[in-house]
Amino acid sequence: MNMLRETDAPYRSVIAWAPRFVTGPGELSGLSVLVKDNIETADMPTTAGSLALINNAPGRDAPVVTRLREAGAVIVGKANLSEWANIRSTNSISGWSAVGGQTRNPYDAERTPCGSSAGSAVAVAIGLVPVAIGTETDGSITCPASVNGVVGFKPTVGLVSRTHIVPISHSQDTAGPIATTVEDAAIVLTVIAGSDPADPATAEADARKVDYRAALDAGSLRGARLGVMRFIVGNYSTEAQAEFERALTALRAAGADIVEITEPPADFRALGGWEIQVLMSELKHDLNAYLASTNPTQVPTRTLADLIAFNEAEPREMELFGQELFLRAEATGGLEEPVYVEARERSFRAAGPEGIDRLMSTNNVVALIAPTTSRAWTNDREDDDDGQGSASRLAAIAGYPHLTVPMGFDRGMPIGLSFIGGKWDDARILSLGHAYEQRTRERRPPPLTQ
Repeated sequence: MNMLRETDAPYRSVIAWAPRFVTGPGELSGLSVLVKDNIETADMPTTAGSLALINNAPGRDAPVVTRLREAGAVIVGKANLSEWANIRSTNSISGWSAVGGQTRNPYDAERTPCGSSAGSAVAVAIGLVPVAIGTETDGSITCPASVNGVVGFKPTVGLVSRTHIVPISHSQDTAGPIATTVEDAAIVLTVIAGSDPADPATAEADARKVDYRAALDAGSLRGARLGVMRFIVGNYSTEAQAEFERALTALRAAGADIVEITEPPADFRALGGWEIQVLMSELKHDLNAYLASTNPTQVPTRTLADLIAFNEAEPREMELFGQELFLRAEATGGLEEPVYVEARERSFRAAGPEGIDRLMSTNNVVALIAPTTSRAWTNDREDDDDGQGSASRLAAIAGYPHLTVPMGFDRGMPIGLSFIGGKWDDARILSLGHAYEQRTRERRPPPLTQ
């Protein structure tokens, strides 16, 4: 493996590792792809941004990487991320890891790239690669894609394998593409989607996947009924709301019927509490299982408890924020614990069958829409310019598809439009986003690439 040379310093906060590589024939022949540094590749370490995993090189490709390579893609490196995918601390810094440092937003270096797939989104935004692979548990693909002015797609959970990806939650985790266009995202999704015997969640993937590029239809908005999630739109900045109204005008002009949905799903306000309980319980279980699969000579930290002890003893890990979420996860009692079982059942029902599904069926719509988030907030912890609004939670908890497409600018910073659908509605959601993208062409590259 090759680490980046010192002369590559401008990209060191975006790329964590760079390998020697070869290419071959296939659907993606010669396509340069970055993968997030929580996805295993045989030729580079996989650290999740943590010094505890700095030597984690078990010499295996995650199935998603295998599929990319077999299609001819060139894995040119590992993208920096928010350490542990933003699950170590309630005060974690998006785009920062002890391994990779701080990834910065190319539209304004003083503002966040969001996370946790920060390096993946920034690399695509600046044209370093046309496509990168991110992962999402809740917002980790869609938020960085939105604030860096690119396309991000979180597939239905179970469409893409999670094997050999450093986990948070088997209920919510998925890998997905980040690209400059919906078409590119669809091409890559067609390659990486599919069943994996080692990941039971993907049992239906082979039967459900289609050629996502072939399914794109620039006219798909004509006659499509889209539900506006007004119950969250009021949480966004004034500028983001104004851009959203402009997007609604464009959607209507393309033939879409816009349906106002003012009432949230039942138990909507309880979702956050249930979700964090699920994530904490599954983090302990799933991360312990992952660590047990690594080489003990490379990864001496074999459990979450070991990671906590490692961080306490390593000043470079703790100088900016703590590990409150790790501590909370370690205190959980396992997947048989009633509080976990109840939280997962209630959260999934409220977000899925009684959430997205009911909103769509009651209002007779084929997708739900909202701004993805407001402009990127500043990196200054003392600044009151915090993140405002997010469309990710319902789709994240339900495990349903969520696409963000560039929508416009909020005080000079990019913002995206979210399209959310039901389980296995991936092709339709991509097609609707593609139709909007083709009509509006809202993406503008950041200044440093112009």
